Amino acid sequence: MLYNLLKPIIWQINPEIAHDIVIKLLKNNIVNLFLKSKPDKILKCKLGNIELPSPIGLAAGFDKNFEVFDKMFNLGFGFVEAGTVTPLPQPGNEKPRIFRLLEDEALINRLGFNNKGLSVIKDNILSKYSRFIPNKLGANIGPNKDSSNRIADYITCYKSLVKFTDYITINISSPNTPGLRSFENKEIDDLLNELSRNRQNDKSIFIKISPDLEKNDLEQSINKILNYGMDGIVLTNTSISRPQHLQSKFSSEKGGLSGKPLKDKSRESISIAFRITQNHIPIIGVGGIFDHNDVINYLKAGASAVQIYTGLIYKGPSVAANINNELVNYLKTNGLKSITELIGINH
Repeated sequence: MLYNLLKPIIWQINPEIAHDIVIKLLKNNIVNLFLKSKPDKILKCKLGNIELPSPIGLAAGFDKNFEVFDKMFNLGFGFVEAGTVTPLPQPGNEKPRIFRLLEDEALINRLGFNNKGLSVIKDNILSKYSRFIPNKLGANIGPNKDSSNRIADYITCYKSLVKFTDYITINISSPNTPGLRSFENKEIDDLLNELSRNRQNDKSIFIKISPDLEKNDLEQSINKILNYGMDGIVLTNTSISRPQHLQSKFSSEKGGLSGKPLKDKSRESISIAFRITQNHIPIIGVGGIFDHNDVINYLKAGASAVQIYTGLIYKGPSVAANINNELVNYLKTNGLKSITELIGINH
């Protein structure tokens, strides 16, 4: 309720400045003074061998430098994925680089993997390590923009962070790093082979895929992910396509589109993936999730869990807690004993 009252003021602030303010409020425990939530046991689920208290996760991009991930668990998130992390610090693309499409309940960003680099981020994780266990943390990793060996960048980040996180997501689908999406087709074999060769323990490796792949290319990528023994898929990243029905004046800005306009495309990608994987590896659904009905539809399509980012911007810090409560009511009303009973039932 309070967030809805503040939204007209927040919308007047530059999106990136507003985000920085929120990060500072979270770091200083201001948000956690007003909001604390623990999911009901009926929402327990798994991502492969990772046990979660709720299927509602925070998507990468919100906490790029692992500054507040430990605070997000108190807001009802069952798991948090932070990053994207690159080996060396980089400033990202020129500003302005985030745009609110208010009429469409969407965002466009062209941030470009801005982060403080592996060394600082590893220190940030270690400084909070004892406080966030047993909560589940994922690290989203990528290469530096000017790297001469991008596969080596992925391996460097993986080796450095795998001991201190519950899973690693390989981001091969951001539209804001030139050439990165080539890993979804012609270079994917080389990358997956190196990841398989450099595995250090039983921690899960997820591959994050674009919503812009043609059906045949998506199916081919998923089959290769299975063949190389990866542990899961994140579907989907932001999109460079623009639906015709977008109303915002910012709809033609370059960058990745997220939010409600991505919903149908992401859910269809999940359905395609589930038909191939047959639930042998988990799928994390991302894209346009704003309420419990969205979560239910994604789970029915084949997702084992979901992630929210744009929904958090539009719905506020109570979004995960509210969705958890709505899911509990839905499950009890429909006589279901576990959220996992919904996974893949559309197939």
